[in-house]
Amino acid sequence: MGNEPVNESESEKQGDELQNDEGGESGQSSGEQEVHSDAQQADPEQSSEVVDTGEQADELAKVKDQLLRTIAEMENVRRRSQRDVENAHKFAVEKLLGDLLPVLDSLEKAEEVAKATDNAASMAEGISLSLKLFVGILEKAGVAVVHPIGEPFDPQLHEAMAMVPNPDAEPNSVMDVMQRGYTLNGRLVRAAKVIVVKGE
Repeated sequence: MGNEPVNESESEKQGDELQNDEGGESGQSSGEQEVHSDAQQADPEQSSEVVDTGEQADELAKVKDQLLRTIAEMENVRRRSQRDVENAHKFAVEKLLGDLLPVLDSLEKAEEVAKATDNAASMAEGISLSLKLFVGILEKAGVAVVHPIGEPFDPQLHEAMAMVPNPDAEPNSVMDVMQRGYTLNGRLVRAAKVIVVKGE
C-alpha cells in the first residue's frame, strides 16, 4: 500500500494543542514575572527597615535634646554654687560686724567727751588713734562708713529720725547724723540715723 492520506481534522487538532501548550507556557511565565515584580515592590522587610530608621532618628534627636538640657542645667547649678560660695566668703563676718559696731559707737562717744573735757587732750588723742585703727581694720574687711551729712536723703541707706526746717540747707538733705551707718561689700548692715531738712 502507498502513503495513507492524513486526516485533516486530526492534523488541525494537533496544531491547536501545540498552540495551546505554547500559549499556556508563555502565560504562566508572564504571570510569574508579574507576581515577582509585585513581591519586589511590596517587600515588607524593606518597609520595616525604613520605619525603624525613622524611629531611631527621632529617638536620637530626643536623647540629644535631653542631653543638651542637662548640660545647661548643670552649668546653671555650677554658677549658682560658685556665686553662693563667693557670697559666703564676702559676708562671713556680717554677724561679727553687727556685734562690733556698738564698740565703735562707744569709742566715738568717748572721743567726743574727751575733747570736751579740760586737760584731756592726750586722752582724746589716744582714743582717736584707737578709733582710726579700728576703722582701718574694718575697711580692709570690706566695711564702709555711711556718714551722709549734706547729701540727699536716701531711704535705702538712711533712717530719718526727725525732720527740721533749715533755710540754709537743701530740702530733703541730711543735716546731721545721729549714728553712722555701715555697709559690707556694698550690702547695707546698718542704716545711718539722720536728721533731714524739712522741705517747704
